[in-house]
Amino acid sequence: MCIIKTNNSFPCIFTLHTLSNPAVVKVLEDQGRHGLETGDHVTFSKVKGLDGLLSDCNAKHEVKVTGPFTFELTGVDASACSEPSTQGYITQVKTPTTMSFKPYKEALENHGELMMSDFAKFDRPPLLHLAYRALASYAETHNMEYPQPGDAAAAKEVWELAKSLDNDKILEGNDGAERIVLHLASGSRSILSPMCATLGGIVGQEVLKACSGKFTPINGFFYFDADECLPDAPLSDISPSGTSRYDSTIAVFGKEAQQRLLDLNYFLVGAGAIGCEMLKNWALMGVACGENGKIHITDMDRIEKSNLSRQFLFRNKDINEFKSATAAKAAADMNANMNIVPYQEKVGADTEAIFGDDFYDKLNGVCTALDNVEARLYVDQRCLFYQLPMLESGTLGTKGNTQVVIPNITENYGATRDPPEKSIPVCTLKNFPNQIQHTLQWARDYFEGEFKQSGEDVNSYLSNPDYAASLSGQQNTKLETAMAIHKTLVEERPMSFEDCVVWARLKFETLFNNQVRQLLHNFPEDQITSSGTKFWSGSKRCPKPLLFDLNDKCDDAQMRNHFDFIVAAANLRAHMFGINGRTDEEYFVEVLQNVIVPDFSPQEGVKIASNEAEAKEEKTAATSDETDVDQILASLPKPNSLAGFKLNPIEFDKDMDDHMLFVTACSNLRALNYSIPTEDTHRSRAIAGRIIPAIATTTALVTGLICLELYKIIGTSQKELKIDAYKNGFVNLAIPFMTLSEPTAPAKNKAIVKGKEWDWTAWDSLDMNMGDITLEEFIAHFETEYKLDVSMISHGVSILFSFFANKKKLAERMKMKMSEVVTNVTKKELPANQLFLTFEIIANDLDTDEEVELPYVKYRFR
Repeated sequence: MCIIKTNNSFPCIFTLHTLSNPAVVKVLEDQGRHGLETGDHVTFSKVKGLDGLLSDCNAKHEVKVTGPFTFELTGVDASACSEPSTQGYITQVKTPTTMSFKPYKEALENHGELMMSDFAKFDRPPLLHLAYRALASYAETHNMEYPQPGDAAAAKEVWELAKSLDNDKILEGNDGAERIVLHLASGSRSILSPMCATLGGIVGQEVLKACSGKFTPINGFFYFDADECLPDAPLSDISPSGTSRYDSTIAVFGKEAQQRLLDLNYFLVGAGAIGCEMLKNWALMGVACGENGKIHITDMDRIEKSNLSRQFLFRNKDINEFKSATAAKAAADMNANMNIVPYQEKVGADTEAIFGDDFYDKLNGVCTALDNVEARLYVDQRCLFYQLPMLESGTLGTKGNTQVVIPNITENYGATRDPPEKSIPVCTLKNFPNQIQHTLQWARDYFEGEFKQSGEDVNSYLSNPDYAASLSGQQNTKLETAMAIHKTLVEERPMSFEDCVVWARLKFETLFNNQVRQLLHNFPEDQITSSGTKFWSGSKRCPKPLLFDLNDKCDDAQMRNHFDFIVAAANLRAHMFGINGRTDEEYFVEVLQNVIVPDFSPQEGVKIASNEAEAKEEKTAATSDETDVDQILASLPKPNSLAGFKLNPIEFDKDMDDHMLFVTACSNLRALNYSIPTEDTHRSRAIAGRIIPAIATTTALVTGLICLELYKIIGTSQKELKIDAYKNGFVNLAIPFMTLSEPTAPAKNKAIVKGKEWDWTAWDSLDMNMGDITLEEFIAHFETEYKLDVSMISHGVSILFSFFANKKKLAERMKMKMSEVVTNVTKKELPANQLFLTFEIIANDLDTDEEVELPYVKYRFR
């Protein structure tokens, strides 16, 4: 089988920094390690210098890696070149490879190396291979039927068959082998939704690999098990009723476990790809389908067209409907007994009146289906506080991860986290881009400012009688805002679509010619820095102004960026002002012929920040002259003279083709300014829309793994689970790779309380359920109960008590109840549904006078 692409990564693109003799390439370190391996191939594009040695952009060069940022080009010698290399781009070439496979019959007898999924069970794959062979042998002698659930004799027969087939002595010395084989036999007729989802995701991706030749297939057999879910021994009295849709679950886990699923109260945060798949699994499992069960699902987003390819509970008719309500209805259609309540609220501090103490108090757990770390961290803190398990998962193309968080057993989600994503420096975006990501971000920012912010500012001016006063809060930007309103409402206000076309043409000249010429006036191409190096080197690419050409087509993306920019910009401008647009090329050609473009002369004294430090200094130093602002506002038409007039601000939407046409053209034109390879609309949409790729196979797999953990969380009276029974997972279906591992235990903190050592974790708190006592009683409680002298009490950012505070105020607070102290200090009333307050305390041991590190105080006052 020919594998066109062995993994799921895009070909790596690097910026060439230097090329030294004979042919040692160094990439720009700002963009990270090159990630190449010896034997890989690369191509070069837009390389300056080297006497044209690397001018052929189609020539492939083999590399020999010499470091994380360097590699040699095999068979290339640049020592004779008269000029050095200055900038350019390197693109990794994905080389096809060939794989061969054994025939099934041969592999059955001699399976070779088996793919692992859990290195804690390294001996499990051969055992499962043997067990499945025994099960198939049993079926061949029983009319191709597997054993009935609970049929101990039939299960025992499978075990005896396994022993007879064990030529490799796999069963010898394997104490747990019999349990595995008996469980497999007893549950062989069962169809469990989580296992179907897990294996279905893997098998589905393998089918796609066979059809497309993309990604590396599994070579041979792959066995997966989650025997930690199972009781120690197969259950009796689990024969199917023939009338219950939950017969399969009962056959494996028993009636008690199924009833626990039916009575679950769970909070599902998010109704996107993972949320939809999770709800489908839950409907089939019977989660919250009993009288005492309930699912709460929230998602503030509405359904977009692009969601339909990966969020299978939604259809065309559902576009613009709320995701949570639509997903809830679809799940209820699958299982009419599901009790589900949809919300359209963001989960955060500002919605604690909805998702507060009384809400979490009724839950058994939380499952996140979120796409951002901030929301996950907030939910994680809620789960810590309310001692709730949290099921967390995420996907990125063919990659997926799962994490199970169990109170007092595993660490919480926020205990470890990835470093924050790097932001693009302002000066890079404004003047020194070197990647297409930079130009796309710049184009998106320009879109927001030109078509959204300016419209909102004009509408605010027209609707606010005292707009000048409202500008006072924008100390550094009010002059800029006033000038933008004047431009939009007076100087550049269009009266016809022709005016919009003229405006777009002049914007082209400003953005892609005049601004570049001004930059080169400030920093000429041959400028040398104070350290003696070229200014335009390294990450700074020397730009060139663009000359407008309606028929121009870029080499990389093959797009007519000049024409596309004019069409998209003119139509967006027209939409803002309520003018009908058009797209016929003949009209644009005719109008553009008559546009007079003013000559440009670079200005002296214009300050341009050359690095991030200067950009920050420039921003800090920016001030607005009150006289200038007042004069501009005075020159604007009075709002009452424009009664009924209103602009239509446009919010960027990656799914709107005209929005993406503008952003792509705008980005590509800026890329052409800086000799950066351009991208087509499809790829630009993914980058500009910050789309996290989601595919059905990975989504099915991770939700299946999460639901298997849910089986463990509901538990069984037959078995008590420890930390090694739970599994966090990481998968990459493209390679393919799967690893399940034991979660990390929570970190411990040591404290000496009442003379005894106490190892507490993030899950611990000092719980107080004594009613709403006074501050004086609160302090006395710690003195008598814990032998601690409290020196400070805080609630959030507010200090409620401290030894150095005003004595008169302290005396007043001592007689107040704790809830009154909080409202008195914070000046905020406590919501009616709030049951708890949290306090951080600093205290010293009364005997040793040493400070004692303590967890927070969880104080129930209602």
